[in-house]
Amino acid sequence: MDTITGIPNSEAWMRIEPVLKGWSSDKKFYIETGVGQKLLLRLSSREDLERKQIEYELIKRVNQLDFPMSRVIDCGVCNDEQNTYMLLSWVEGRPLEECVLLFSEAVQYQLGVQAGRVLKKIHSIPNDNILSNWEANMQAKILTRVMNYESCPYRVEGDETAITYVRENIGLLSHIEKVYQHGDFHIGNLIYTIQGQIGVIDFNRSDSGDYVEEFYKLQAFDRERSVPFARGRIHGYFDGEPPKEFWARLALYVAYSSLFSIVWAIPYGAADIEGMRERCEVALADYGGFKRVVPGWYV
Repeated sequence: MDTITGIPNSEAWMRIEPVLKGWSSDKKFYIETGVGQKLLLRLSSREDLERKQIEYELIKRVNQLDFPMSRVIDCGVCNDEQNTYMLLSWVEGRPLEECVLLFSEAVQYQLGVQAGRVLKKIHSIPNDNILSNWEANMQAKILTRVMNYESCPYRVEGDETAITYVRENIGLLSHIEKVYQHGDFHIGNLIYTIQGQIGVIDFNRSDSGDYVEEFYKLQAFDRERSVPFARGRIHGYFDGEPPKEFWARLALYVAYSSLFSIVWAIPYGAADIEGMRERCEVALADYGGFKRVVPGWYV
């Protein structure tokens, strides 16, 4: 995009660079102003305005917490009302997934503890959303997506055990206490800041739901990058060992998401499909074909 118009003070922007990392459908840009302020601009379609305004208000609530994160500045329409925009502060530092292995395992673990405590703070925000049908809707969504996987051409050997675990344990999703969710909390959306803290970015999938759901990407991304970090994240969240019911519900989310992520990856091409198939195979191995609910890497 050569020009961006209709955003207040955008005439003072001196540098605009596309940010290509990630799977978001938003177009993202790194911005520097004439006074050295660093910003993140997210552009989406005009039809996304209402959803983005809800997202904006949620991030404003999270911004009251005391950890480094993207902070909202403005939200509206731009480019002759062709796009919705959200302008946020830029979190200075390095992507944690790129630098975590530079540290000792002890430090990796402590960074995980810090990340778990940050997630706990997000979940502490009072949730005033009424989600009376959440359990039924989530159960239906999961079962439908498992069926979608069963009919796709990229099935993984041994997947029947994961499918069986989901169908036999879908009832675990009942009487769930709902929290505000970041929606995509994993090592790929965390920044190691200049001050050595955990910074959080990419709130564009924020929602309300089960706190355990925020942990299933720990299996796919955190564990893949650093097991000490993944273990630390659990311990930081719970201030120690998690309850038994956490593991059973997490196994449900991991089983379902490991299967459906393969379907999700199809539009992105062969490399992403194969990457998700490999992650599914790892999950099947870690959980012993879902004959156990605590993964082998944690024990």
